[in-house]
Amino acid sequence: MDQNELKKAVGIKSVDFIKPQMTVGLGTGSTVYYMVEELGRRVQAGLKIQCVTTSTRTWDQAEKLGIPLKKLNDVDHIDLTIDGADEIDKNFQGIKGGGGAHTYEKTVALNSQRNLWIVDQSKMVTTLGQFPLPLEVNPFGCQQLFQRLEKEGLKPAFRIDKQGNNLLTDMKNYIIDLHLGQIKHPHLLADWLDHQTGIIEHGLFLDLVNTVVVGCDDGPKIIENIR
Repeated sequence: MDQNELKKAVGIKSVDFIKPQMTVGLGTGSTVYYMVEELGRRVQAGLKIQCVTTSTRTWDQAEKLGIPLKKLNDVDHIDLTIDGADEIDKNFQGIKGGGGAHTYEKTVALNSQRNLWIVDQSKMVTTLGQFPLPLEVNPFGCQQLFQRLEKEGLKPAFRIDKQGNNLLTDMKNYIIDLHLGQIKHPHLLADWLDHQTGIIEHGLFLDLVNTVVVGCDDGPKIIENIR
């Protein structure tokens, strides 16, 4: 199967984890797109749920499909969040934010009882870092922050949109991607980034995921993170 077929297969499979009356977090990205499409079909067939989303584009897709939606502030819990990932290492740590929605994604994930990630097999890695690590940053003082990241040897680059301008997130912030190649100590890096003024959120998603559904050539594979 090609990559899109793998994504579609895991997206459809992941909806099996959604049970009636759940409050579900809907992630963002190309694999999640297929999950939301399948969820829309099941809602139209009678599945009763409510959902929160991690981006305006997922909200718009879900709304068109008739999926009942709530704002995060209007729910008291989230039973399950299904989202994609850009990399997952052998310890179930991840990088997310390739779509620029990682602040919303992490907020929903941290407020979920369970997190399930859906990926094709190319996203499973031994060590994180080949995929650039996204930082959502405040535009105010972003150049000074950029220089600080450079001095630390973190190889930063502003993410640029198709018009050649700094890409804007849903929160109207910028994204700086760190081209690290390898992250040997993700928890130490996450702690350092957490203490840098101007960084709204980084794309290291650590100690969060419970289940991963991986798209393989012989079909979706379910991997449980036993902690």
